[in-house]
Amino acid sequence: MKAGRFTIVVLIVALAVSILIWWYVFGATANFKDGAARKDPLNLIGRIFTGGYLVPLLLCLSIMVITFIFERLLFLNKAQGKGSITEFLRTVHKNLNEGKVTEALAACDEQRGSCANIMRAGLDRYKSVFGRSASPEKVAAETQRAIDEATMLELPLLEQNLTALSTIASIATMVGLLGTVIGMIRAFQALAHAGAPDAIQLAVGISEALVNTAGGLFVAIAGIVAYNYFTTRIDNFTYSIDEATYSIMHIITGNEEK
Repeated sequence: MKAGRFTIVVLIVALAVSILIWWYVFGATANFKDGAARKDPLNLIGRIFTGGYLVPLLLCLSIMVITFIFERLLFLNKAQGKGSITEFLRTVHKNLNEGKVTEALAACDEQRGSCANIMRAGLDRYKSVFGRSASPEKVAAETQRAIDEATMLELPLLEQNLTALSTIASIATMVGLLGTVIGMIRAFQALAHAGAPDAIQLAVGISEALVNTAGGLFVAIAGIVAYNYFTTRIDNFTYSIDEATYSIMHIITGNEEK
């Protein structure tokens, strides 16, 4: 499934689930002293419900952040391959130094993952060009081109949904701030009544402000931490890929010069 379509599906499902949770879980009559009126919360869950119509949106953003975090964790673990990358590189280097290109390709097939896919593309091109008795310069150029092409295909997959994470973190802060402003407006309206202020409306307004502030900050913090973690992990992984492909090209160039 493409990234844009996946994000839309997650958004629709998360929004539907959030509305149901907000109304049937947080808004259950057992959570309020006044029952179905849902104005006087009895516990924290009921107080979250009084945060207003922006609470389902914050819940939706929370579910989306959690979904993208688990999706990236699973994908990046899969991108690392089946076994240790260090052992895999050691095996490939040994086979190439001994001129066993077929065995090196078999090691890539067994390891899988992004690094193995990139290296396999380069070794496969090297094997096909080398078999045509091409010049050393052409062999090296064709191998490097295959590696570059494979890298351009793999890197966007590693960075997929990171933009969505950073966007959600920014949006959550704004949604929380909007809820805070709306809650304070409601609180001041309750204070503006002639005579004694409307205590229930005042409490609802303050709850709405605080709940949305807390929800927006929670989603934003989770999104920012996850984004920075995945960005750092992908940068380290990319560096490992570059180092591995450089070593492969060094071995191939050395074999061609012999």
